[in-house]
Amino acid sequence: MLLVDKTVKDFVDQVASNEPAPGGGSVAALTASLGAALTSMVGELTVGRKRYESLSDDEKKIVDDSLAATKPLIKRLNELIDEDTNAFNDFMTALKMPKETDEEKSARSEAMQEGIKKAIVVPLDAAKTSLEILKLSKPLAVYGNQNAITDAGVGALLACAGVEGAAFNVLINLGDVKDEEYVASMKKECDELVKEAKALRDEAVKIVYEALL
Repeated sequence: MLLVDKTVKDFVDQVASNEPAPGGGSVAALTASLGAALTSMVGELTVGRKRYESLSDDEKKIVDDSLAATKPLIKRLNELIDEDTNAFNDFMTALKMPKETDEEKSARSEAMQEGIKKAIVVPLDAAKTSLEILKLSKPLAVYGNQNAITDAGVGALLACAGVEGAAFNVLINLGDVKDEEYVASMKKECDELVKEAKALRDEAVKIVYEALL
């Protein structure tokens, strides 16, 4: 059974077990998916309501486009929950390959490098996808149903956690990569993703607090 198809309790229990996967990468993707779901909810609770009708045509388009954009992002993040665990398991399979002869050692090393890069690409995808959710948080907090503004804020917090959590998994896996240029490039990209995510989160949270206090 796919992780994404498990009950919430079963998923949590599996994460809490002594198995190394699913771990932080899958949980980061799930966290961002929940953030995306809340962001979508704010849009759904806005379209067709009094708040929506009071908006200008341009503002309505922002809400409509933001809402539409959440749907494929939720789908992708749900896929990444399993893809992250599968990538880790593939690397572990390579790690267990025989290493008695020089040929076996070479084949194992090559498989490990391929496996670890896959275990980097998947959380990097999760970080980028989570960031796209954050880009939708501010417009929905501004133009969305104000009764759901805290949901927009929680969505932004979760999406940011998804970005940073996924970035953690990229960075830890870089330790096993021999290509120094690749490592430097990935570290730079993660740093930029996290910085942008935190800035977007702070903007959305500021809007929420201003509405509440």
